[in-house]
This record gives sequence, C-alpha cells and structure tokens, in this order.
Amino acid sequence: MKHHEVVAAIIQRGDEFLCLQRGPSKYDYIAHKWEFPGGKVEAGETQQAALVREIQEELGLGIQVGSLLLTVEHDYPDFRITMHGLLCTALTAELTLHEHVAYRWLRREQLDSLDWAAADLPLVAKLQA
Repeated sequence: MKHHEVVAAIIQRGDEFLCLQRGPSKYDYIAHKWEFPGGKVEAGETQQAALVREIQEELGLGIQVGSLLLTVEHDYPDFRITMHGLLCTALTAELTLHEHVAYRWLRREQLDSLDWAAADLPLVAKLQA
C-alpha cells in the first residue's frame, strides 16, 4: 500500500481554529470531508517548510509554525498516511481557497460539529481533550 508522509496545519486565530472542506475526490471516503490543511512533505524538506509552502499554495495564508500537537498513523482503503499535526498561528486574516470548497473558523468546543476526514479525528479529539 502506498504510504505518504504529510503535515497538517492546525491554524489558530485568537480562540478559533481554521477548518477546511475538501471538494469532490476520486476517493469517496474523503470527498467533502473537513480537514486541517496541509500536504505531502517533499524530499529534503522539513515539516515546517512543507507546511509554510502548502498553506501558501492552498490558501495564500502566512503562518507561523509552532509545536507538534500529534502524529497520526492512519490507513485509508487505498493508501496509508503518517500525518504530523502542527500548531500554527495565522499571520493575517485574509485567505483564498485554491483547493477547498469552504472554510470555517471554529472554537475548540465546536470542532466536532463537522464531518471530519478520518485521519483528522485524533487531532480534533486532542484539541478538545
């Protein structure tokens, strides 16, 4: 099974976190699910550099990368991921959706109101713990 090492940005602005909704996907089990933004770590790239690049590409948003919240190992039916969820701070309020269909800024206690991608659920649980 294909394995990807990915990073996810848990972006905080005040007491709210940025949640993004995926669009259609060839994998129906992640289509339209909510997630923390991020992507694959390229060869020779640090997790922090990958996250800054991905968030710039996906959202045009400047972030400051902080500490690791949690590393999640998750097996989807077609691939496996190791996802490093890093706490980040938004440097601006402006963002543009390039790959997602919707976004919301939610407080910690509101996070479980969304239909999250399975791999992101442990990050939500950790934030709410």
